[in-house]
Amino acid sequence: MMSATGMNPAIDPVSKKKRGGWRVVWITALILALLLGSVSGIAYWIARNSLPLIQGKLELEGLQQPVSVWRDVNGVPHIEARNEHDLYLAQGYVTAQDRLFQMDMMRRLGSGQLSEIMGEQTLERDKIFRAFGLRRAAEASLAVYSADAKNVLEWYAQGVNQYIRQAQASGALPVEFRLLGYKPADWEPVDSLVIGKNMAYDLGGHWTGQAFRYQLAQRVSPEMALELFPSYPEGGALIIQALKDHPIDLKAMLAAAVIPDPLNGSNNWVVSGKKSVSGKPMLANDPHLQLGTPSIWYETHLQAAELNVSGVVFAGIPGIILGYNQHLAWGVTNLNPDVQDLYIEKRNPDNPNEFEYMGKWEPAKLYDEEIKVKGKPAVTYQVAVTRHGPIISEFAQDNQQDLALALRWTALEPTKELEAFQRFGKTRNWEEFKEALTYFDAPAQNFVFASNDGTIAYRANGNIPIRKKGSSQVPVPGWTDEYEWTGYIPWEELPTTVNPPTGYIATANNKVVDDSYPYHITNTWSEPYREARIQQVLETKELLQAEDLQKLQFDRHNLMAEEFLEGLLAELRNNASLRSIDQEAAELLQAWNKEDDAEQGAPLVFAFWMRQLEEVIFKPEVTDDLMKLFENRESVRDALLRKALAGTPTLWIDGKGGIEKIALGSFQLAVDQAVSLQGKDPAKWQWGRFHQVKFAHPLGAIKPLDLLFNAKAVGMGGSKVTVGMAGWDANTGDMNLGGAWRTVIDLAEPLKSFNVVGPGQSGQLLSPWYHDQVDAWTTGKYHETSMDPGAYRAAGHHLELVPAAATIENTR
Repeated sequence: MMSATGMNPAIDPVSKKKRGGWRVVWITALILALLLGSVSGIAYWIARNSLPLIQGKLELEGLQQPVSVWRDVNGVPHIEARNEHDLYLAQGYVTAQDRLFQMDMMRRLGSGQLSEIMGEQTLERDKIFRAFGLRRAAEASLAVYSADAKNVLEWYAQGVNQYIRQAQASGALPVEFRLLGYKPADWEPVDSLVIGKNMAYDLGGHWTGQAFRYQLAQRVSPEMALELFPSYPEGGALIIQALKDHPIDLKAMLAAAVIPDPLNGSNNWVVSGKKSVSGKPMLANDPHLQLGTPSIWYETHLQAAELNVSGVVFAGIPGIILGYNQHLAWGVTNLNPDVQDLYIEKRNPDNPNEFEYMGKWEPAKLYDEEIKVKGKPAVTYQVAVTRHGPIISEFAQDNQQDLALALRWTALEPTKELEAFQRFGKTRNWEEFKEALTYFDAPAQNFVFASNDGTIAYRANGNIPIRKKGSSQVPVPGWTDEYEWTGYIPWEELPTTVNPPTGYIATANNKVVDDSYPYHITNTWSEPYREARIQQVLETKELLQAEDLQKLQFDRHNLMAEEFLEGLLAELRNNASLRSIDQEAAELLQAWNKEDDAEQGAPLVFAFWMRQLEEVIFKPEVTDDLMKLFENRESVRDALLRKALAGTPTLWIDGKGGIEKIALGSFQLAVDQAVSLQGKDPAKWQWGRFHQVKFAHPLGAIKPLDLLFNAKAVGMGGSKVTVGMAGWDANTGDMNLGGAWRTVIDLAEPLKSFNVVGPGQSGQLLSPWYHDQVDAWTTGKYHETSMDPGAYRAAGHHLELVPAAATIENTR
């Protein structure tokens, strides 16, 4: 008897086994689907229940008078208050409605408190942030704020706490708290300052580069080490020998270090009225920070008796960080200043908590830290702080080494940058804005400014150390006063430009001073490609309008390819070792228009080639653990390539067989990588199939929660060197860095701006504003934000916040 399939199951045990196996697979899949459906259903119900009230009337304790909150069509809150007390209390409440989980994660990250909710996996990260002492620095900073600024921080915290208590009482905390099984603690004024210090950490210095060069000196010849320095230091050989004479085991630090993205930066530019169609100045700004869900930026409009300001802020901080009022607009990029120094400290062999200074042993300050760990006993951790700063080289609490590294950093000193944010919005002209900058100490930034009186201006602002000796390229002896800081660049002498004859000012983390400037700012300016492209475009048109600036923010033209591609391809020509697939890939590059478009294959090959060049040039001497400390790696690679292509000897390239061998070897590795990902036909390769943005949520790393929290992946053009910044993970292709917020403002219409916040305004999972700006962000589109009540009230989302009955009773 034959079965319907033409096979007798009685004599086919393999078939029976297969069918049984498939049955198990299908049953397992069905169970997983039911479980996922159940989990998704529960998550949906929790997320639905946690959506904030955005229409109607709501009582808030502490309010003195009613406050109106209008959310426009893009979810931007426009907060109308009659006094600043109520304004900032409402801002705290409204921001928490949309971003409470993000706020809590950011203060936990900076405070070293992630393990309390995440478990042992974040313990080393918590230790390093306890060692850096961002929360200690925030507490010290709070003490120097003015009474008015402290009031703002307190009012904001009161608003956040109003939301926390209401959400807990009604079971409406955001879904993330339920999934992680915890409730947020009350918000404190110092928490806002911790977030500010954490952002300073992301933008503020170059300790990793110093650690890299210190460790490199132990592994390669002095000549090879010095070739990777940003600039050749005076007495280079002696410096290398001194580093070799004082070796420190940095394995624990290399394993635990949390390294800020070296490409964190921004673009900004201002155009004067003589170059604008409107006849008034225009400003564009797109800060480059980590991309994710929700956005690092939160767009807000604040209005009170003497304040009317709109822009963006980090959730958890009161005021507006970047934005505009009816008189002016401002933006920032990272200056990349050398504001961190590593000091080699000598430990007393008889007392590990004492360190030598000027021939005497000085006791370090000791801080006993208790780190709570979810599901485990708390971990005690002791941090030692010398006269130069915290010891950061010992995350395993091994204080038996004779030497240690201490970090001195401007942001660990008391600073008042949040007070500057509160003042920016009230300024009416350049002189008043410049006065507000006196409160901004860290991180040092490039500010551009435009006002409707016709002024455009630039200023590098913040504390930048003056050193007795040394240029901040390597760790220096901490047992002598030879390398101490003697102060900061005088405020009056910080680089400043007002109304230049060019009619525009642009910065993109590039070098902002010439060699005649008398003070040291940094060794490591960003590569010049973005700034050069901005200048190129601004000079091309005699008159510009807002649309031109928007298009430029999304520009994908690759000036690095313009510089290097032809020279590198020339090294491949007529090489007998070229495979047919290599020839096809080379022809693809030869025909490329140098635009990093998502649909083209050439950007994929070029990006892989430049990455593989780094691997071939720097390894094996620069190991994987060292590579993550290799500050400004791309700039160093490019400098070596320039020399080699010009025929100038270089140890790192000549030692690997010369430029022709390196070009071929790295190109073939790049082609192999493209083949493994997208097949053997280069005509079908596409940059955007690899290079994609997902706006990942912190819980999206847990499968299948990524399906709930992450945006759908979108193929993106651009790269790390285009004005439309699109930094990406070299292993996955995931785009993880870019201008999460882009803005363009024409001062001819000072009450409106053009903006996009990727992926959206809200961090609440089922909010209509959760991922609603992904399409606009990935295609270079903008929405209009207006401070005109007639415009933003038209959306109809109106929440009236009124004093609670108990508050009214207490004020009688």
